[in-house]
Amino acid sequence: MKIAVLLSGGVDSSVALRLLKKEGHDITAYYLKIWLQDEFSFLGDCPWEEDLNYARGVCKQANVSLEVLPLQTEYWETVVTYTISEIKEGRTPNPDMFCNSLIKFGQFYDKIDNSFEKVASGHYARLEFDGNKYQLKTTPDKVKDQTYFLAYLTQQQLSRAFFPLGNLNKKEVRKLAMEFDLPNKDRKDSQGICFLGQIKFNEFVKHHLGEIKGDIVDIDSGKKVGEHNGYYFYTIGQRSGLGLSGGPWYVVKKDVVNNIIFISRENLAKKAKDTFTVGKFNWISQKVPAKKDLSVKIRHGANYYGCSLNFIDEGIAEVKLNKTDQGIAPGQFAVFYDDDLCLGGGVIL
Repeated sequence: MKIAVLLSGGVDSSVALRLLKKEGHDITAYYLKIWLQDEFSFLGDCPWEEDLNYARGVCKQANVSLEVLPLQTEYWETVVTYTISEIKEGRTPNPDMFCNSLIKFGQFYDKIDNSFEKVASGHYARLEFDGNKYQLKTTPDKVKDQTYFLAYLTQQQLSRAFFPLGNLNKKEVRKLAMEFDLPNKDRKDSQGICFLGQIKFNEFVKHHLGEIKGDIVDIDSGKKVGEHNGYYFYTIGQRSGLGLSGGPWYVVKKDVVNNIIFISRENLAKKAKDTFTVGKFNWISQKVPAKKDLSVKIRHGANYYGCSLNFIDEGIAEVKLNKTDQGIAPGQFAVFYDDDLCLGGGVIL
């Protein structure tokens, strides 16, 4: 097949490229220029240059052409504006979710030649076609599995997607990187938000929203115990970065209007929730699940909850977990599963 490979400079996408090359596909690699480091030049060197150098090294070794595709404007108009807006409203955004649906498997599709049959990436996910619909399924590596971040893809997008690492775990991918002797075989996985690179999230927030002094209040006593530089620097469930003695302290509530952070010294498990509402759904099959008893993730990682999903209004459902969670926050994504099948997800309201 003629395949466009999304190459980040990391180990996963590099191994995906080499596997496709080994299978004899006609491949072209693309490095998407979406980073915003140019506007953060005051923080020092731009780490995207390192990513691009690794990508070039991988392509040179494999004798594959590499194209650098600028998508900064498109990225700003979709993912970044969404992120800033959510933070300002006191919610918890997930920019990586929209990076996949709107950019990597969205606008990128429109930029490349229609002759490419598939767009491949280094995501840990599996795709199957049941003769009618494309199904997104989890991988053997439950920690690395990235179906959570792909839950907003559509049938049309999945029809062109290709995930070469779908049946592998991270250990096997690292082993392949050594066997291929990749230039980045020893490179650590990146943990940051995709468009920020090595820029700290708080620096990004400060750059766009500034600092506004506000009170930190003990929710149990009602007393002011400190000050902060803006409610948008904090997330529900956070226990670090408060700068207070006598802890541990946990962020349990935010008053966006009055710029107040409420904290508690109690174990958050006592204030955890097992019920929340969800809206703005994307169902991968294009149909609401018939089953009510499902599994759900409310953040990326290996942890699932058993849950019931009951629609209480058009496009809005109540989710009841089989356990409580101390970090449920508006703006997060809840992604639903039926065994190894990713059904899609919605936004926690």
